[in-house]
Amino acid sequence: MNLTSREKEILDVIRKNPLISQQELADIFGITRSSIAVHITNLSKKGYIKGKGYILKDEDYVTVIGGANIDLQGFPSEKLILNDSNPGKIKISLGGVGRNIAENLVKIGIETKLISAIGDDLYGKKILEESRLSGIDMDNSLILKNHPTSTYLSILDEKGDMKVAISYMDIFEKINVDFIKQKSHVIKNSKVVVLDTNLPKEIIEYILFNFKEIDFFLDTVSTKKSKKIKDFIGLFNTIKPNKYEAESISGIKVNSKEDLKKCSYYFLNKGVKKIFISLGKEGVFCADENTFKFIPNPKVKVINATGAGDAFISGLVYSHINEFDLEYSAKFAMSASILALSHKDTINPNMSIENIEKTLKEMKSCWKNT
Repeated sequence: MNLTSREKEILDVIRKNPLISQQELADIFGITRSSIAVHITNLSKKGYIKGKGYILKDEDYVTVIGGANIDLQGFPSEKLILNDSNPGKIKISLGGVGRNIAENLVKIGIETKLISAIGDDLYGKKILEESRLSGIDMDNSLILKNHPTSTYLSILDEKGDMKVAISYMDIFEKINVDFIKQKSHVIKNSKVVVLDTNLPKEIIEYILFNFKEIDFFLDTVSTKKSKKIKDFIGLFNTIKPNKYEAESISGIKVNSKEDLKKCSYYFLNKGVKKIFISLGKEGVFCADENTFKFIPNPKVKVINATGAGDAFISGLVYSHINEFDLEYSAKFAMSASILALSHKDTINPNMSIENIEKTLKEMKSCWKNT
């Protein structure tokens, strides 16, 4: 039987959120609850929906809300010389903290939805196309006309470490509360929600205060952007700042392991459940209410350091869903990060649970005394 245009719209919303109430549907479409009830009855009669939950609920999934952009990376052929033109290679690829985390999650077998903002331009179409091909659900992202897609330009040194970068990410300011309200069913039904600080402060705040039942993970992105969440850091389940971001948010200078403990106590007292402070080449300091642990970084050859943090967060999300303990979570995430470091691409095409576990086994000798 044919559907009316309104019935098609209602069915589309129900497919995304099978347990949505009639009142919520009425609010979305700006009509009365009794009118929605009539549409639901008609959809039932036509055989499109069955029972109270309407249709089967989606499998468990993670939602990532954050940046998606095009990365332009410069690699010098020899030692990088500042204030001069360096011969080398320039690479164009998909990037953005949120998008990178989402792709890593998909590669390790987690269904993932990405909520971001992209322009209706050549770069935006490339992000949409390639992200969907990689398995990321892009259906809830905001596509804007007359706004250029976010672009990130970085220069790496001869060791693969980023020396300087410029980000043009104004488009993320277009993600507003009204848009997030439209995605409330996606957020509410998520197993975990990952936020990155490319989002406007008021949007991060709105999401945290209006979906308190969700386990939120934070990627701080940078020292400057991490300051956005200082006033409501305690609403995150898990955070992964580096040393400088942890200092910036807590106000505690970190010069020793004792300082790392003080810093962790600051976050725990605010309400954070798990803290992983990245110390670069030195390793990771992790903490929860029962444990404080420093885990050194094994010596590995760095090909490209750009995507290591994104892979680390993905490893933490997987660990949380699978209820790994704090230390194993850190080592699992570090192994994902090592995989990312070992490939020229920001996202290692060989990222998988099997390869993370293989890396973890290889690193066991480095960690046996920790």
